[in-house]
Amino acid sequence: VGRGRIGEVPVLLALPQTYMNASGEAVSALCKKNGIDPQEVLVVSDDIDLPLGTLRMRARGSAGGQKGIASIISVLGTSEFPRLRVGIRGDHYSRERDLADYVLEPFGGAEQEIFEGAVGRAVEALRIWLADGIDAAIKSANSKPSSPAPASGPD
Repeated sequence: VGRGRIGEVPVLLALPQTYMNASGEAVSALCKKNGIDPQEVLVVSDDIDLPLGTLRMRARGSAGGQKGIASIISVLGTSEFPRLRVGIRGDHYSRERDLADYVLEPFGGAEQEIFEGAVGRAVEALRIWLADGIDAAIKSANSKPSSPAPASGPD
C-alpha cells in the first residue's frame, strides 16, 4: 500500500498480495482499515477479453467473467464501485494456450509499446476520476486514442 496525493486528493494505491480469485479479501480489509466506501475504490484489472491497449471504465456493473472482480463484489456485497479494465489480448494469444502462462509472459517489442501507452492513458483516466468524477473519466478512458475529434455540428 502506498499513500500520496494527486492534486489535493489523498490517495491509497494498493496491490493485493492475495491470489486474484481472492482479491475481495484484500479490498475489503483496505476499505475497513481506512474507512473507505466501495464507491471510493477504483479497481484496475487486466482483461484478456479486450484487445491489447484497450481501456474500458465503468461506474459499476457485473464481474463480466473476471474472477478478481467477482471476488470483490462477493466480499463487499455490492457491485457499486468503479472499475477500469486494461486489455491484454495481443496477437499471439490463443484460447488453446494456458491463460496463466500468457498473462505472466512479458510483452514483446511493439506489444510493450502499446501496453505502455494504455498504462499512460489509464493513469490519466484515474487523475480525471479524482478531479472531475467518474463520468468524465469514463469518457476519457473509453475513447479510442487514435480517433479523430468529433466534427462540430452547425450552430
